[in-house]
Amino acid sequence: MKTPLFADTVLNSLIQMGQQFINAFPRVFTAIVIVLVGMIIAKMIAKTLRKLMEKAGIDKIGEKLNEIEMIQKSNIEIKLSQLFSKVLYYVLMLFFLVAAADVLAMPAVSQLVTDIFNFVPNLIVALIVLILGLLMSEAVKNLVYTTLKSLAIPSARIISSFLFYFLLINVFVSALTQAKINIEFLSQNLTVLIGGAVMAFGIGYGLASKDVIANFMASFYSKDKVKLGDMVTIDGVEGEIIDLDRTSLTINTDKSQVILPLSKMTSDKIEIHKG
Repeated sequence: MKTPLFADTVLNSLIQMGQQFINAFPRVFTAIVIVLVGMIIAKMIAKTLRKLMEKAGIDKIGEKLNEIEMIQKSNIEIKLSQLFSKVLYYVLMLFFLVAAADVLAMPAVSQLVTDIFNFVPNLIVALIVLILGLLMSEAVKNLVYTTLKSLAIPSARIISSFLFYFLLINVFVSALTQAKINIEFLSQNLTVLIGGAVMAFGIGYGLASKDVIANFMASFYSKDKVKLGDMVTIDGVEGEIIDLDRTSLTINTDKSQVILPLSKMTSDKIEIHKG
């Protein structure tokens, strides 16, 4: 029996490869056409959605997000019309990629893309939760800051910022849950960490601000006891009250102006002189 030459073996292999390529070419060509047509259609639909969202004023919500201090510091500009149109574009492209993979008889790729496609709705819901959560956290932060500032409570910005990040962490966890991402381990550890951080912050702030808080509480106790224009003697200081806020009062004496903490109103003897 004659042994085939090496050249014949190589030639036969090339012929087989060529035949396989010729047989596969229609499917490959069809898949490429599907992807290219899909890109065109996806771009057209995404562009239409972006214009509709711009006319609907959706980007105003994005402007609110851009005003959040954390986003400003990250130098990220959010435009929701572009964001959601991009998401729609890639969702549509996944659909066409599944069709192309089916044409190429690649079930593994088709299944992978299908799984990603099925995950997209959860991702969109998580994105909406994150956006709404950011807006809510910022609104609560501003409300708390304004309230604390009006009450003359110190470190209003620190407290409101701490509350913002506390809420943001919870929003982030909720968004991951909506995305069907298993975060049980992360959630359990975050609960412990957040609880410890809140306790440490509360104790530290309470110890650091005990005198100011005492003055603040004294303002409620003594707000009806004295008023502007009263001649008083407090802690050996005699004069006219010319200023009174939630943490201190200012007494105008013959020689100077003396500022006393309101805690003096509860700890020292107050003498109010009648005119």
